[in-house]
Amino acid sequence: MQNLKNCQGLAPVFLIRSQSSRISKSIIPSLSVWDGHLSSRWRSTGGHGRQKYFSDRMPKFRFALAGLLAGTGAVLAYKHHQGKVEWAASSAQLPVTQTSALPVYTLEDVTKHCSLDSGVWVTYKGEVYDITEFVAMHPGGDKILLAAGGALEPYWALYAVHEQDHVLEILSEYKIGVLNTEGLKKQESANTSDPYSAEPTRHPALQINSLKPFNAEPPASILSDNYITPSVIFFKRNHLPVPRVDPETYRLEIEGLPGGVASLTLSELKSCFPKHTITATLQCAGNRRSEMNTVKQVKGLNWGIAAISNATWSGARLRDVLLHYGFGPEVAAKAQHVQFEGLDRDVSGTAYGASIPLNKAVSEEGDVLLAYEMNGEDLPPDHGYPVRVVVPGIVGARNVKWLGKIVVSEEESKSHWQQNDYKGFSPGTDWDTVDFKSAPAIQELPIQSAITHPAEGTSVDSSDREVTVKGYAWSGGGREVVRVDVSIDGGKTWHVAELRTGDKGQHPAPPPPPGKAWAWKLWEIDIPIPHRARELEIVCKAVDSSYNTQPDTVAPIWNLRGVLSNAWHRVKVKVNEDLKGEK
Repeated sequence: MQNLKNCQGLAPVFLIRSQSSRISKSIIPSLSVWDGHLSSRWRSTGGHGRQKYFSDRMPKFRFALAGLLAGTGAVLAYKHHQGKVEWAASSAQLPVTQTSALPVYTLEDVTKHCSLDSGVWVTYKGEVYDITEFVAMHPGGDKILLAAGGALEPYWALYAVHEQDHVLEILSEYKIGVLNTEGLKKQESANTSDPYSAEPTRHPALQINSLKPFNAEPPASILSDNYITPSVIFFKRNHLPVPRVDPETYRLEIEGLPGGVASLTLSELKSCFPKHTITATLQCAGNRRSEMNTVKQVKGLNWGIAAISNATWSGARLRDVLLHYGFGPEVAAKAQHVQFEGLDRDVSGTAYGASIPLNKAVSEEGDVLLAYEMNGEDLPPDHGYPVRVVVPGIVGARNVKWLGKIVVSEEESKSHWQQNDYKGFSPGTDWDTVDFKSAPAIQELPIQSAITHPAEGTSVDSSDREVTVKGYAWSGGGREVVRVDVSIDGGKTWHVAELRTGDKGQHPAPPPPPGKAWAWKLWEIDIPIPHRARELEIVCKAVDSSYNTQPDTVAPIWNLRGVLSNAWHRVKVKVNEDLKGEK
């Protein structure tokens, strides 16, 4: 929960409006009159006619507000709203029937208002709010639009700073109606024959690549807001339906050791082995696949740049468990692999499976976990509850979730995902000529970086003089990212970004031991905008401790599965001309 409280992205959604109300009433009398007039007029009309009222007066109000609230520091420091309106405290508890004089809307009505062009509507506890005019004042920029056309509750659960009385007061000013009874009770009917009918609830901010199985990534704009990715927006990569596992009857089987088959309960895993915690980044092999699709179509989910996230993981070391059940030199002399089998299965009963090299599994430096906690809490269902393997520095596909079986073996897993998927090939190899046996299974991933801000196709103002560029960088195999180079002219000139290993305002994580840099680094830089520039081609490339760097283009690394996509990340943005400065 502490991580969520530190979220910067969406946290100030309604906070700034509250501060503006206080300042306007105490410093600018005209705005105090305006605010009071609005309140009385809104109450008398039930919210009708407020669109024109706001459009007539909002520009001046925004201008005054911008001058008063030039920085967000004071806004974030604002803890309590003095002189709270009694309505705010009571409104949160009023049943919908007591506000039935307001217009009644359906969920479909709300969903249609999901952009600045159509208006931005949201719901909260059965009531409907039009926050279109507020969007421009939101210090988080476009991030407030993530909730457009839907419910606020999921976002307030993620950014808990909103759940205060004064925020309800602010929200009340934008209320336009209530949801109808059907909208309040509407739920998707579950088909009991559907293996996906018991899927967990997911956060609406996630950008979905497939529903069945569920695969989604967070918006790039919020990915680098937090060094530790909140579990609810950590990218989701499922190959099969999410299994429902009873922790009381859960058993983890271990095979291939001298004592025969061992069976370990969840309670035994937690109580019999020391708890170990690491911070590690997981990345899907298909991260940034969409860029390969621009060269030539590939087969696979169309991932953007956010199929990567960072979390703290806690559990028992795999090494400790194997040693406890008899692993020793005689086993190591024969075995080369450790196989993992999940409890997720397809309709034929085939389970997801993968394997890693034995030396990674049993190395004291390998930090491989049988994890049962993520970010200090039980693993969420989408992330492998009750137990998953976390193999830091290794491709996400080998971090098997809902772990049911471990096999110490002379052979790799025979799973489809180990033998006939997640392998890289030459750009000249196609589906008619591919031989999956000719390539090794992906384990460690190459050096990677991407730009999370600004977004492709957005604009910056030349009057700002500088453009702020943010992103992430990570390398597989425990290799530390030592530098990120950023260019705004397509790679002609370069600047070195500032790296960080923690959230702003917090102490950075200590430098990792050599070969154990499991977590990403976030980076940021302000670069002067060239005089008379009309477009910026922003590029980033990272360098790791082995001096590996990213290739400059996608075409030479294109492959039929669209994996291992790590070319320079490029984003083009427009520069709005400062007409006043040109005169």
